[in-house]
Amino acid sequence: MKYRVRHATAYDYGEPVDLASHMLHLLPRVLPYQTVGSAALDTTPVAARRTDGTDHFGNRVSWLFLDLPHAAFEVRLSASVEVAFPAPPEAAATPAWEAVVATARADWQAAEFAFGSRMAPADGAVGAYAARSFPPGRPVLAGLRELTARIRNDFTFRPGVTTITTPVAQVLAQRAGVCQDFTHLMIAGLRALGLPARYVSGYIRTRPPPGGVQRRGADQSHAWVGAWLGPEHGWVDVDPTNDLVVSDEHVVLGWGRDFRDVTPLRGVILGGPEHELSVRVELEPQAAGT
Repeated sequence: MKYRVRHATAYDYGEPVDLASHMLHLLPRVLPYQTVGSAALDTTPVAARRTDGTDHFGNRVSWLFLDLPHAAFEVRLSASVEVAFPAPPEAAATPAWEAVVATARADWQAAEFAFGSRMAPADGAVGAYAARSFPPGRPVLAGLRELTARIRNDFTFRPGVTTITTPVAQVLAQRAGVCQDFTHLMIAGLRALGLPARYVSGYIRTRPPPGGVQRRGADQSHAWVGAWLGPEHGWVDVDPTNDLVVSDEHVVLGWGRDFRDVTPLRGVILGGPEHELSVRVELEPQAAGT
């Protein structure tokens, strides 16, 4: 599936900002199953200096520096992206989850995602919730699919009841939140069992084609889980908010241990003690060949 992506983040400051430095995770990641035909970032005001590179996880990053006073700041992404995630293996053909845990200890690229992080700690209560889907000897993908289904059924998608800093223990207790909360919850549960899991940031097509299923999520951004199935099968992406294996409805920006590693825009400013934030995203399917 080919998409046109437009993303605009705007800050309106109560007082002028004198200096600002921003780090952006907004350029879609180039992957074997995701082709980025074009991607352009521009800002108002124009940055005095911009540097592009990659972070520890291989995500595309842009660093901006603004050295003139400004009362507002807007950054815009325009991109063309084609996605075709590979089909997952048969669940029964994947190894027992305990074998994945043991193998992960010897694979550094997987092992770093098996440990708790600030926003997705290896929480005991969340681990107990996840453990119900992983009885002894169960194929790892079978456990993952059951866990995504349980999160979809047990938790209510309800914007406004959490913030970006709400702990996973609170999400578990209140059984409500948004995609970021469900992603952190699932990652925390898997890590409590020793299973590597990473936070994937991007977009989802919430408006389905005719006859399709309406997806839960925000038109601003989306988050889901990358889970490691062992060295033979590698990573598979699953979306606990919608109980599905990611295929062609998602666009990947990047991944990390949790949201903090792939925040779309973060920075430091001098001045502007108060601000209003607005985010607009359009994810439109494109016809083949366009």
